[in-house]
Amino acid sequence: MNYKIISTGSSGNAIILNGYILIDCGVSFKALAAVKKQLRIVLLTHIHSDHFNRSTISRLASERPTLRFVCCEWLLKDLISCGVSEKNIDLIRIGKLYNYGQFMISPVKLYHDVPNCGYRIFCGSEKAVYITDTVTVEGISAKNYDLYLIEANYSEAEIQDRIRQKEQAGQYVYEYRVLRTHLSKEKCDAWLLDNIGKNSKYVYIHQHREEK
Repeated sequence: MNYKIISTGSSGNAIILNGYILIDCGVSFKALAAVKKQLRIVLLTHIHSDHFNRSTISRLASERPTLRFVCCEWLLKDLISCGVSEKNIDLIRIGKLYNYGQFMISPVKLYHDVPNCGYRIFCGSEKAVYITDTVTVEGISAKNYDLYLIEANYSEAEIQDRIRQKEQAGQYVYEYRVLRTHLSKEKCDAWLLDNIGKNSKYVYIHQHREEK
């Protein structure tokens, strides 16, 4: 399964699968200039602005009137407020499978500080899973998928070191929130080892970057 990372991380998230499936829309409209005409569907996860850029969604809805937007119930009102017509919104439920002809999708429950989901995507015989902004992947199984796009936000040892340094300097410790809302590389790797097959490919997404 082909993928293109437009952006991933706290500055914005948007990934293209097979040239026409957009997962998350947390980037500027300009960032999507090269792919916007090929898009058929936008899969949305949660309300945070690095995943849900209101102005970009509004422009996509305006310039691509046949584009479909997919979300769980917690994003419905926000999508409508961006100017997306209800007839272009597919409301989905966790664990259900939805058939779009050339591909199928199924949302996966994730655990963040706002309601959130990931996605399983099935294109022909190929399977991909997209998981980010979650504190745990317990209870999620994705055996022998072709592509894993999964959060590896921080190293547990490194984040504890950053916490100690900031506490000693009397600084605000943002990392405490990270521990409650994002997936560590250690948890990511343990889950991958339990799920990947011999020919699987995995990509770390939403990795933390220290500001210089």
